[in-house]
Amino acid sequence: MADLPDTMYGVCLTGHGGMENLVYKKDIPVPDFGPADVLIRVAAAGVNNTDINTRIAWYSKNNRSDEDASWSGRPMDFPRIQGADVCGRIVAVGSQVSSNRIGERVLVEPCLREVSGTPLVQPCYLGSECDGGFARYTVVASRHAYKISSKFSDIELACFPCSYSTAENLLTRSRVKKNDCVLITGASGGVGSAAVQLAKVRDAHVIAVTSISKSDTVRNLGADQILCRGNDLIKEMGPDSVDVVIDLVAGDQWPQYLEILRPGGRYAVAGAIAGANVKLDVRTLYLKDLSMFGCTSLEPEVFQNLVTFIEQERVLPVVARTFALEKIHDAQAMFMEKKFVGKIVLDVSKRDH
Repeated sequence: MADLPDTMYGVCLTGHGGMENLVYKKDIPVPDFGPADVLIRVAAAGVNNTDINTRIAWYSKNNRSDEDASWSGRPMDFPRIQGADVCGRIVAVGSQVSSNRIGERVLVEPCLREVSGTPLVQPCYLGSECDGGFARYTVVASRHAYKISSKFSDIELACFPCSYSTAENLLTRSRVKKNDCVLITGASGGVGSAAVQLAKVRDAHVIAVTSISKSDTVRNLGADQILCRGNDLIKEMGPDSVDVVIDLVAGDQWPQYLEILRPGGRYAVAGAIAGANVKLDVRTLYLKDLSMFGCTSLEPEVFQNLVTFIEQERVLPVVARTFALEKIHDAQAMFMEKKFVGKIVLDVSKRDH
């Protein structure tokens, strides 16, 4: 086992609020690891909506207070190292883990069902309830570090864990299959662009909702049809016209998603970037025999399926831009402008300090 430093560089979130609460430091203690854990030297980590949402306390249902501002609805512990998308290599293992794992290139499953040797009743997310990948080293249970054999670069692989597993989970939960007609909102974002590709892996017919400026890029990812964001979906599609809605947006247009679903259709959601409070006519839900799926915790088979798709190159990384880790403020500023397609990735290995 290689000699390890006592300290590392990384970005600490010191509290809820503005980007001034993201502090780049060079003297963070390298994390301890337990018997069932692996220590990973992080190479790259993607930026996600959850990073911003956690920082600004968006998850709070109590006026963005500190009391319930995490995925779990409990207070956050600070400082916290965020970062749910991790690509790196295992450099040390606990006593219960085979030493053969040292040196493996891995992707980390972000939805954790075991932390510090303890199985969890309610899963937590990497970088939210426990420290993640915005630092040179991170620790997870061995079961959550998936070996991957791929010609993709570390930056490219860091596109996949959070966004693509979320997309795969949405499609798994809503049982998307061959010839299903699937409408995907927010199709240019990390999860949306992943959902387009993964729906095409299933030979579904994909209708992507995005802006005009991003339509060509989304079409090149495999979308069969593009609808301009904000257009009236009922006028464009007609009622009872799609089998599945994969929603990452919600907002004022939300009632239309149920209207365009066919009787027996499925609605799956994992985001609400246009607004979390929506208007539901319950009669539409029960008279059309619709099924609705809230999708946060990953189904057990999802991450391994995703790794297989990556290794087979049935899905491709979409890198919008790369930043050095210490430029996280610039990365999040670009992220919040929403003028890109795919993923913004932090290069954690650009240089050692």
